[in-house]
Amino acid sequence: MIAILGIGGTLAAAVITQRGADRARARELQHTRQLQREEREYAARQAQMEQRRTCYAALSAGTRDLANVMAKVPHALEKGELTEELRSDLDRARRDHRLRHAEAQMILPDGVARAASTANRYLGDLYGLLMRLHGNAARHGESLEATRESLDKLWHPLWAMRHVMRVDLGITAPVQDQRQGEADRCQA
Repeated sequence: MIAILGIGGTLAAAVITQRGADRARARELQHTRQLQREEREYAARQAQMEQRRTCYAALSAGTRDLANVMAKVPHALEKGELTEELRSDLDRARRDHRLRHAEAQMILPDGVARAASTANRYLGDLYGLLMRLHGNAARHGESLEATRESLDKLWHPLWAMRHVMRVDLGITAPVQDQRQGEADRCQA
């Protein structure tokens, strides 16, 4: 009887040890799978953020390029010297901006898309005003002075777009960047 109990105890201990080892391996396997899943999710989030960062940089650069070219046009119109080169630069900058804006619309979250659309609307309105002045088809109240005012008003939507992009990327806290933007505008 004692021998049977000894053998049974030894076999039971082996079974219990084996079951414990199996549970430990199952937990380890589950933990490994969880880590792999988290790593894939992290890599996907990082890829998405990098895609956004690249998109934001391209959109911001294109927007600023168009705004800077547009800023040259009133001076040229005032002098009556809107050269073919400047006109070509304006057309190129507008095409590039429109392409970048269209591509961005597929990636941008809603808040950033609204800010980008507002900036795009300001740029479009200013472009239309410049073309009407250039073609001597200005509407009532449209003048070079109105163009300068529109240019001054353009920078706020561009700054707001940049702001929401930086907030979305987690680069800047919303309040911090707002205060900095106000300080920058006061110094300008």
